[in-house]
Amino acid sequence: MAATAASGLQMATARPCISCSHRVVKVGAAILGASSKGASWAKLASGSHISSIQPFQRTFMSSSVKLNKAVTKAMSESSDSKLVSGLPIDLRGKRAFIAGVADDNGYGWAIAKSLAASGAEILVGTWVPALNIFETSLRRGKFDESRVLPDGSLMDITKVYPLDAVFDNPEDVPEDVKTNKRYAGSSKWTVQEVAESVKQDFGSIDILVHSLANGPEVSKPLLETSRKGYLAAISASSYSYVSLLKHFLPIMNPGGSSISLTYIASERIIPGYGGGMSSAKAALESDTRVLAFEAGRKNRIRVNTISAGPLRSRAAKAIGFIDTMIEYSLANAPLQKELSADEVGNAAAFLASPLASAVTGTVMYVDNGLNTMGVGVDSPVFKDLDIPKDSHQG
Repeated sequence: MAATAASGLQMATARPCISCSHRVVKVGAAILGASSKGASWAKLASGSHISSIQPFQRTFMSSSVKLNKAVTKAMSESSDSKLVSGLPIDLRGKRAFIAGVADDNGYGWAIAKSLAASGAEILVGTWVPALNIFETSLRRGKFDESRVLPDGSLMDITKVYPLDAVFDNPEDVPEDVKTNKRYAGSSKWTVQEVAESVKQDFGSIDILVHSLANGPEVSKPLLETSRKGYLAAISASSYSYVSLLKHFLPIMNPGGSSISLTYIASERIIPGYGGGMSSAKAALESDTRVLAFEAGRKNRIRVNTISAGPLRSRAAKAIGFIDTMIEYSLANAPLQKELSADEVGNAAAFLASPLASAVTGTVMYVDNGLNTMGVGVDSPVFKDLDIPKDSHQG
């Protein structure tokens, strides 16, 4: 029972990854600045839809570097860049591990891109059965278009680890999984082993991202969900985060950040999001608060979760009603626009940065404000009311 990539409605994949080529290029810090005279960050700014501040900017190291199709591998660089006005999201010298990246169109990928654009080095964990496809796609350039960063360079993934976050250590893996041909050729993919491998390869990390979930009976109403299916959803979608933080905490640098992804079904009724998944998201949010206290006191690690709106990802499409949820959000959210994965990625970059140094134990809503609504204003009940519409919709 593996965790399946869940980007849109938070049905995320959680399985280890593969190793990619190491390419380095000097990158500057992403800037949330008042002046937009620097490098062109308009793309990132428009993606994040931050209306109260000017577009992101990037400043580059003064030493000359040829950037002909440079591949950005957000690695640390000595900070000899000039001072720039504004609030910097500068993650140079930071290393992030994102669990649950198996393709290029989910929230996990978007978070990796935003962290890379801010200067962080990227490591990912991909579900073992998806490893070969993911590695092949990266190698053949299938993801190149979606790897493009705001400065025109390409995000590079330093290393991809195989990961199955349902299993804490080798002793937990049942024989039928060990002998499954989809796991053949991969090793050291339990949570404990991956944390040990990252420690051996890199020593430490600064940012941990949990972007995975799985509910084998998600299409079933709660009253029809089996005990096995319910516990599987809890295991893959919420306890997996506890396990990841437990095993990675010893190698996280003090002052680091841990982020997960949740969904509004944790606190509101979303028919169709069943199989115990709503309960798993509620558990994840509760655990976020407890983990914020424990990890904060133990190692000064901040723990937050992002409640993201619906996204038309491959994983969400498998649930079957993602298009309906997106249409509902467009009709009823305060901001009448479709949510982009980049907006969630940018929120994660903020939470991972020093700008959020006093933010922990929170649920950050990135859903165009849909969580604030008490009724669906597209209901016929309100047909005679003068409900304001977005005058900028095309």
